[in-house]
Amino acid sequence: MRLSRRGLLRAGLATGAATALGGLASGCAVPTGSTGRNMVLWYWDGGLGDTVLKKAKARYDSTVDLQAIKIGGYYRSKLITTMTGNAHVPDIAGLKGEDMASYLPNADQFVDLRTLGAEKYRSRYLAWKWEQGIADDGSMVGFPIDCGPVALFYQYQVFRKAGLPYEPADVSEELDTWEKYFAAGEQLRKRIPGTYLLTDVNSVFENAVQQDSKRYVDKDRHFIGDQAHVRRAWSLAVEAKRRGIVSNLVTGTPDQISAVDDGKLPSQLGASWATYDIKNGNPKTKGKWRIADMPVRPSNNGGSFLSITKECREPEQAFEIITWMLDAANQASGYVDAGLFPSTPASYGLKQLREPDPFFGGQVTTDVFGPAAQKIAVAYNSPYDVALGQPIKDEIKNVGVLGKDPDKAWSDAMSKCRRIAKHLGVSY
Repeated sequence: MRLSRRGLLRAGLATGAATALGGLASGCAVPTGSTGRNMVLWYWDGGLGDTVLKKAKARYDSTVDLQAIKIGGYYRSKLITTMTGNAHVPDIAGLKGEDMASYLPNADQFVDLRTLGAEKYRSRYLAWKWEQGIADDGSMVGFPIDCGPVALFYQYQVFRKAGLPYEPADVSEELDTWEKYFAAGEQLRKRIPGTYLLTDVNSVFENAVQQDSKRYVDKDRHFIGDQAHVRRAWSLAVEAKRRGIVSNLVTGTPDQISAVDDGKLPSQLGASWATYDIKNGNPKTKGKWRIADMPVRPSNNGGSFLSITKECREPEQAFEIITWMLDAANQASGYVDAGLFPSTPASYGLKQLREPDPFFGGQVTTDVFGPAAQKIAVAYNSPYDVALGQPIKDEIKNVGVLGKDPDKAWSDAMSKCRRIAKHLGVSY
């Protein structure tokens, strides 16, 4: 069954992406499917490590001409458009983690990786990550690339000056609940005026939701974003605002970057890939940071997959390439190259991931991210989660930035969710 334009449009709505399905495929001048030795792989900038791509091309050169095409712009839109038009479809396609749920209802457009022997690899990968690539009918669409376990980043000397625990093990142990973390924020602001624990309330809300085993829509296509797990995350974010431990700055702005450099924003909840963001965005802070466990339990932010499209004429060959590229050794290489934290626990003990990081005071950051990755709660990811989570995220931002009344903001969020749910055919 060919994926209909209506089905794709619905998937686009479900992820909140207003994607125009016309006019994009012509911009992707790549071959259509495998033709003998030719095989095409699509990915985005930073989606795969350069080293493993070069090694794969050399390794399989005798049997296939592997063409890895880096697609710029709106990757998901271009892939959907290409598959809808049935022209220039890649054999192997990267699927971003945040978009994964939107592809699963159209699993028939991809090769079920179970038919190629994927099950024998299951035990080598994080269980929760493996499950994210499986559709409701049990077919496997995505093979795990990386993940994004979240931890607590903090500036060592600032915490020490504020009289807070400052060694990673002590921070992990003593700030292990949201209440203790918020209390630390109050002490920080009292001891060092003008200093805030976090940039905004959204980081509290989104990470608290991600800590749970439920999101916004369940398997029965019922909206659950009004239930206790989301209300609790909302209340935590509101509490952070009430206690004055979040700033009024916007992430990525010059003022926010300057505040981080000056130690005025000495703490953040960030995924493993945030190590590279901090290094690139705040190079002056080299040596000042440490990493500890986030309060309560880790959440996950990011991580992607590789799939094989139905247009691939040599799926067995494609699967061999994928499983080799994403084995433990090559995933470790991907972390060094592109900050792609491995979804293969066997990688965590390899030399590449055991190197002390001078930017983080010589800390071996895998000692935090490795265990965190293995504690992520398994959650059902609905193709409608993004569309029905966005109004709530927008309104909690209004509370944090504009000072909107939290009760009014919640009521407005639920009204928007009801309208969107009705449009998408999600029961409320």
